[in-house]
Parts: sequence; structure tokens; C-alpha cells
Amino acid sequence: MAAPIVMVHGAFCGGWAFEAFRVPFEAAGHTVLTPDLRGHGDDDRPGAVAGVSMTDYARDVADLCAGLPEPPILIGHSLGGLVAQLAAKRARPKALILLAPSPPWGVTGSSMEEAVTAFGLMMGAAFAQSISPDRTLMRTYSLDRMPSAAREATVQRLRPESGRALWEALNWWLDPFMTTSVGTGGIGIPCLVMVGQRDVVHPPMTARQTAQRLGADYIELSGMSHWLLGETGWQDVATQAWNWLEKLEANTAA
Repeated sequence: MAAPIVMVHGAFCGGWAFEAFRVPFEAAGHTVLTPDLRGHGDDDRPGAVAGVSMTDYARDVADLCAGLPEPPILIGHSLGGLVAQLAAKRARPKALILLAPSPPWGVTGSSMEEAVTAFGLMMGAAFAQSISPDRTLMRTYSLDRMPSAAREATVQRLRPESGRALWEALNWWLDPFMTTSVGTGGIGIPCLVMVGQRDVVHPPMTARQTAQRLGADYIELSGMSHWLLGETGWQDVATQAWNWLEKLEANTAA
């Protein structure tokens, strides 16, 4: 029986972000779970994410994984990629696939555009408050390769994000608790980092550093940007992720 898959969405999103991306994996026989991170559900009250830590997100995902009948494959996108890294330290999934992941503690950003997007997200942010999505930033840097109608539909579904979680992820050098640290000796499970060649939110140089920190395989996707879940060419992203899983399964069985 195919292992279950848990997909973890990024900042300002919900489990809906994987509506298309989950389909090929379900067609291959996997049960796919796409939970809303704490405070991100459609039924959550406004401001429900206020004060929520990256540790809370990671613990919730780890608890979900631990309750499954077997260790799942964990897939995370952007900030959800960092949540997945932290959850993997707790839950020990079968494998970890990170799509344009936010880097862990100690990995420094590598481009001016990356700094601009991080600064834009934190403008006016308060540690204990929720942060409204900056739709202009999302259109410009994250969703730039999506067809116009799909981009606008996605923008309208964005939700507030935890200022605390963003601060812990983006200002890690100011965090004495090293909340987003995954250590320096590798993560100890099969791991793949995938990044778009044109991604300026978490560009290839940053993603490569993350892969090295985790001891992960690394794939750079020609022509792709940040929204690997749904921008033009996402099917190839899913195919390459699937091929990596198939190769991993074959090597394990050998």
C-alpha cells in the first residue's frame, strides 16, 4: 500500500494551495492530507494566528504524522517547507520533499529580491499580531508565472499570517531560542529540495544551502518561479518529485 502523504502549505495560504498538486499523487494510490496550519482554516476567526509560533505549526504537523498508520511522506512549500523540516525532526517521516523552502536557522538569504520580500512581509509587523497578506508582493514575486485569472483567484484566498512565525523564520539571527534550527549534521531521512531557477523569494543559492544543511538531494527547475504548486509547469514539478520517490523506493527495496 502506498505511504500516506502530508502536504504543508506556506505563509498566508491554506491546504487549498495543493488542490492541483495533490491530484497526481492520489492518482498513484497515495492518501493525501493537506491540513490547514493552525489559524488558517476558513472557519477560523480573524486574528486566530496571532502569537502562533513555528514550533506550534511543527508540533501540529508532527502530531498529525504520528497519528497515521505508517510514517508518511512529508511535502512542504515555502514557509511550509520550514515547518516540514521542523516537524520531521519530531515525527521521522518516510521521506521529505521541500518545494522552494524557507531556510532553517543559520542559512542566510542570497539575493536583494529575497531581502526585499522579507522586508515587505515584516513591515509594520508586531510579534504577537497577525499580518495581513501583501497581495502586491504575492503577485510580483510568488505568483508571477501564473495565468492572470488563476493568480487573482489565488490572491483572493490568502489569509493572515502569524507575525511571530514570520519573525522566527525571517529574523532567525535575532532569535536566542533558535526556534527554526534543524541542527548542522543533516536531517537523517531521505530529503529532496526543489527550487525554481527564477525564484526570488527563496532563490537557488539559498535553496542549495538548505539542501546542504539537510544532506538533501537538490533539483533546480528551469524557468520556474516560486509557486511550484500551480504555476505553469507544475505538472513537471510533481513528476520529478514522484520520480525521486520511485527511485528512493527502488533503492530501499534493493
